[in-house]
Amino acid sequence: MSRRERQIRTQIHEVADACLFAVSFWIAFALRTNPQVSEWLNLDPIPSDTLSGIVWLYFPLIVAAPLILESQGFYDRPALGPRRDILWPLFKGCLITTIGLVLVMYTLHFVSPRVVMMFFGVISFTLIYLKEELVQWALRSKFGQSQYQRRFILIGTRNEITRLKHELKLKADASIEVVGELSLGETPVQQLAHMLHEHSVSGVLISARHTYFEQVENAIKTCELEGIEAWLVADFFGTQISRARFDELLGHPLLVFRTTPETSWPGVAKQLMDFFGALLLLVLLTVIPVIPLIALAIKLTSPGPVLFRQQRSGLNGSPFTLYKFRTMGTNAEQHKHELEAMNEMSGPVFKVTNDPRVTPIGKWLRRYSLDELPQLYNVLRTEMSLVGPRPLPVDEVKRFDNLAHRRRLSVKPGLTCLWQISGRNQISDFKDWVRLDLEYIDNWSLWLDLKILVRTIPAVLIGTGAK
Repeated sequence: MSRRERQIRTQIHEVADACLFAVSFWIAFALRTNPQVSEWLNLDPIPSDTLSGIVWLYFPLIVAAPLILESQGFYDRPALGPRRDILWPLFKGCLITTIGLVLVMYTLHFVSPRVVMMFFGVISFTLIYLKEELVQWALRSKFGQSQYQRRFILIGTRNEITRLKHELKLKADASIEVVGELSLGETPVQQLAHMLHEHSVSGVLISARHTYFEQVENAIKTCELEGIEAWLVADFFGTQISRARFDELLGHPLLVFRTTPETSWPGVAKQLMDFFGALLLLVLLTVIPVIPLIALAIKLTSPGPVLFRQQRSGLNGSPFTLYKFRTMGTNAEQHKHELEAMNEMSGPVFKVTNDPRVTPIGKWLRRYSLDELPQLYNVLRTEMSLVGPRPLPVDEVKRFDNLAHRRRLSVKPGLTCLWQISGRNQISDFKDWVRLDLEYIDNWSLWLDLKILVRTIPAVLIGTGAK
C-alpha cells in the first residue's frame, strides 16, 4: 500500500475512532446516571443532568484521543496484521486517554464519579477493538479482497525482482498481489502489453537501475496507453538517509530527496505552537514578574547591559542575533582566548563548568537556564523554535571539521532539545551532542516535541546540566 493510501486509511480510522471515543464517553455517563445500573452496582445515584456540565470535554477528547493512539503506533501496522498489534497499542492509548481525562477534571476541580472513567476506558477499548475486528473480517471476505487487494506485475532486473518480492513478503503487505514478472535484459518490454491483458492487473511496480532507463520509459508509456498505474521504485541513486518525495515545479515532476521533515500539517502545528507558546510565556513571565526582576537583579549587581547579544547560526547556517540575559562581565569575549585550555568539550564548541567570567547572579541564572528566557523573543521572530538543536555561535560552526555535523543546521534551532534533557553535564564529546540532534531530526514528530518540552520542566527546576 502506497504512503498516500496509508495516510487516507489512517485519517478515516482516526475520524471513526474519535467518534467512538465520544460515544463511549456519553455511554459511560448514561450508565452511571441510570438508576437501575446504580442500584445494581450499589452506587449512590447522581443527577442525570451531570453530563451537560462537561459537554465541553468532547472537543479536546475528539482531537486528542486519535493523536494518543497514533503516538502509541496504533495506526502503524498492516491492515490484516495479528491481533497483538491491535490489542497492546489500543490498551495503552485508552489508558493514557482515560488518565488524561481524570487529570484534566482534577486540575479544573470538576467532580466526576470515578466509576464513569472506568466505564469510559472499558467501553472505548471494547468499541474500537470491535471496529477493528469488523474491518478485518470485511477485508478478509471475498468482496473485501476484491476491493482491497491490487494485482501487480513486477518489472526490473532479476535481482531487483527478487529483492522486491522478499520485502513485500517481509512487510506482509496483503494489499499487493504479484501476478507476473518481467525481467529486464531477459524478456522484451513489448511483452508487457500482453501480460497486462492476460492478468487484468491494476498496476505495475518497476525497479531498475539507470542503465535500463530507456526500457523503463517504454514500460511506463505502455502502462500510460493502457490506463494502468506505473509505480517506479526510485532507489537508483545510492542515498543513505534521504527520504524521497514527489513534487512538481513549473509543471515538471520532481523527485525530492530530503533528510528533514517535509512540509505537513504537524509542521504547521509546530509553528503555531512556537508562536503562541512563546507569546504566552513572555506575557506570563512579564506579568508575574520574573523577567523584570531578573533584569533588575542583573542591572543592580554588575555594570553593563541587561541583555547579551551574539551572532548564532540558524536555519541552514543563516546568522541571526540571539538574545540572552547577560551572565558574564562586559569584557568576557576579550578574555575567552585565555580560557581555551580549560575547555571541557571536544570539537569546536567551548564549554567550561566553573567559568571565572560568570557573575554571581549569572551563575544562578545559568543553573536554572533562566538566562535563556529572552530567546522567546527569537522564537516570536521565527528565528528559533521552542524545540530544536541549540544554536551555536557562527565562529564555532565555521570550525566544524565534519561536514555531516552541518546537518544539525537543517532545521530551526530551539530553546531545548534532546541534548538538554539527556544529562548535558555528562556530555563532553561534541559528536555525542550532534548524534542526539540528528536523532531528533530523523525522528521528529509533534508528539516528540511535546515530550521534550514536558521533560525540560524538571530538568530546569532541578538545575541539571547548565554550564
